[in-house]
Amino acid sequence: MPSVGIVSPQSMHFAEPLPLRSGAALSDYTLMYETYGTLNADRSNAVLICHALNASHHVAGVYADNPKNVGWWDNMVGPGKPVDTDRFFVIGINNIGSCFGSTGPMHVNPATGKPYGAGFPVVTVEDWVRAQARLADALGIGQFAAVMGGSLGGMQALAWSILFPERLRHSVVIASTPKLSAQNIAFNDVARQAILSDPDFHGGDFYAHGVVPRNGLRVARMVGHITYLSDDSMAEKFGRGLRNGDLQFGFGVDFEIESYLRYQGDKFAEYFDANTYLLITKALDYFDPAREHGDDLAKALAVTRAKFLLVSFTTDWRFSPERSREIVQALVSNRREVSYAEIAAPHGHDAFLLEDPRYMNTVRAYYERIWNELDQREAA
Repeated sequence: MPSVGIVSPQSMHFAEPLPLRSGAALSDYTLMYETYGTLNADRSNAVLICHALNASHHVAGVYADNPKNVGWWDNMVGPGKPVDTDRFFVIGINNIGSCFGSTGPMHVNPATGKPYGAGFPVVTVEDWVRAQARLADALGIGQFAAVMGGSLGGMQALAWSILFPERLRHSVVIASTPKLSAQNIAFNDVARQAILSDPDFHGGDFYAHGVVPRNGLRVARMVGHITYLSDDSMAEKFGRGLRNGDLQFGFGVDFEIESYLRYQGDKFAEYFDANTYLLITKALDYFDPAREHGDDLAKALAVTRAKFLLVSFTTDWRFSPERSREIVQALVSNRREVSYAEIAAPHGHDAFLLEDPRYMNTVRAYYERIWNELDQREAA
């Protein structure tokens, strides 16, 4: 299917301080975003796509000066694709604290004239959602047809339904969870410790030293990447294959899986910011909407008004189907309208980025329903 083609990132500056859950505030910040498709006359066909840990506002299409930089969900968003840009006006927003253009640790703190570095405030999923709402206000979008995301993006879609229940008609939550398990928090902390213990980290102020904590970033990515794959997918791709055909009896790269992980780590360390990694994994850890309701998720979701689609994948052990079912049950107890699909896919957590036809057809059918509702609204 065709892509949305060449796209251009846009930026929007906000002078009004953004209060954060931590009690801090962020002033004079910028959000990067991209849009695809056309906003209709009554502004009712807008869809917000929320990104996961290492993604950005670049959801679909390519850049004229870098045609190899394809949007991270280009298989999902575009003309004739499940989220059809011939029908919907799709927005991708880069979250604050990121390293892809929105204000983050590598940007200059106006109060000091130096990069924020370790001084950038800790942000949460709820902070991101409030910032996204401000950008929607500036674009004149009072209500989204849908807010959608996978993994950490799914947390944002869920948070939208709680924080701004009247501002979205559908919430599409894919391969996500209502909170991290202790095991997930443990994986995140191991990854953070790899960065924090890198001598080149310099307490988060490595910019001033002209270095990058590459070793810490490499290990952090390797740890994280293991959790995105299933045992079956790793066995199918790599098995116990030897890179050079025989054992080397050393501590270098013997197995193909080692080579693959090191490649992923090296690539990640070239483009991702270490402080951003710390911030985003902490946002993952902190997300727990039930916490303020006596750990009762049903109470936390009682304020929601949207209709929901939840999708999980059988081999996703990072955010297992049981966690999606937990959300479904809490919504059903509130008598919300919920569709749920559990896809038997071998790819682990990364399945939400891939093109399993059952998954794609599920999302396509749901957006067909959203489109039909739009037609009915216009007819009324």
